[in-house]
Amino acid sequence: MLGLSTLQANNPVARTFWRFAVPSILAMVVSGIYQIIDGIFVGYFVGEQGLAGINLALPMLSVIIGLGLLVGMGGGSVLSNYRGESNPHGVNRTLSSAMYLMLLGGIIVACALITWGGALLRIQGGENAPGVDYLLIMSYASVITIGSVAMPVLIRNDNKPTLATQFIVLGALLNIALDYVLIGHFDMGLKGAAIATVIAQLATCLLCMNYFFRGDNRISIKQFDYKISLRVIQLGCSSLVMFLYFGFTLSLHNGLLMYYGGITHVAAFSVIGYIASLYYFFAEGLAAGVQPPISYYQGAKQYNNTLRTLKLATNIIIGSGVMMVLAVNLFPSIFVNLFTNDETLSAVATHGIKLHLFTLYLDGLFFLVAIYFVAIGKGGAALFVSLGNVLVQLPFLWILPMYMGVTGVWLAVPLSNLVFACAVIPMYWLNVNQFKRGKIAHTV
Repeated sequence: MLGLSTLQANNPVARTFWRFAVPSILAMVVSGIYQIIDGIFVGYFVGEQGLAGINLALPMLSVIIGLGLLVGMGGGSVLSNYRGESNPHGVNRTLSSAMYLMLLGGIIVACALITWGGALLRIQGGENAPGVDYLLIMSYASVITIGSVAMPVLIRNDNKPTLATQFIVLGALLNIALDYVLIGHFDMGLKGAAIATVIAQLATCLLCMNYFFRGDNRISIKQFDYKISLRVIQLGCSSLVMFLYFGFTLSLHNGLLMYYGGITHVAAFSVIGYIASLYYFFAEGLAAGVQPPISYYQGAKQYNNTLRTLKLATNIIIGSGVMMVLAVNLFPSIFVNLFTNDETLSAVATHGIKLHLFTLYLDGLFFLVAIYFVAIGKGGAALFVSLGNVLVQLPFLWILPMYMGVTGVWLAVPLSNLVFACAVIPMYWLNVNQFKRGKIAHTV
């Protein structure tokens, strides 16, 4: 039932790590690439108004993505624990409960954004803020977006990481093709970008639903479990909060950049966001990929394997982040010119990269620590990591721009990351050391 073959106890940790991490990384990177290609098409065919419009809409869309990750990561953690316990009944009830949560969350957020989305755009960008049509189309498709985010994660945790990646890749390729047709050929602008995204997400959802509801993998949607749903929400809440934090701080950046700079600075921030996402999607994919084995090792009490997995993941995330920081600082024009040939926009984006991205690797570490706490069932600690990042940034965004103008807006995130790391790194270190002591006590 539902691919319940377990991780082998004698399977080397590194092999298990890469078995789950590689498909998850590929899924996130491919998903990121089609969003980046969206930006390339919009940047060259619509211009800075289009780039700014997408960036102004992203804070609201992050709520939808966050709900998808809430169900996917929370449900995936519960699912992996049931698999570690060899409990097929729990697996089935978790999957069916997750379906109800996707539907309910999608309906609620769609109603909210259809009602207030336009006002939220204007708060960031003024009366003539671009992106209204883009946001409206994406709002109506909220259930589809949530499903396209959550269901591949659940399939991955159902011991089918490669299949989940294939579904995401197919959706991404379809999105790229539709971008070319709707934006490049028919000149539909931001409407075309939104329609292309929704159709691609729908294709991913249909592939995932075919997996869940046909053949040996069939689940019963009648099995809604209230307690399991609360557990899913508790464990996935940190993922939602992380994207709420992203949306909230993004909206603050948009408003401050519009006030101290103008629409060119908002467009430049969009370009920088696309560039940073090259690392973010890798780091998020790797962090998400280690969640199933860590949750399994936790359920099976294989604590030594948990520690070895964490060490490998931490080294890769920090090392790749440092390499990305060096690359964007040494060769900024290579990255910026992917999205625009406007000299003014390129100059602003290049300057922003050097100020805004120098602690990029710490964002990757925060992703890993939050998902680690989700994987071992410590939802409160995961929530602290996600929510704490918001609270630390707020004073920086409030104070620095008053004294440094637009430079203060660029510096707020990296400086707050350094401060927050002083709390997160010791917390992570102490928890891992407690794990070591628990492992020794258990072994003795």
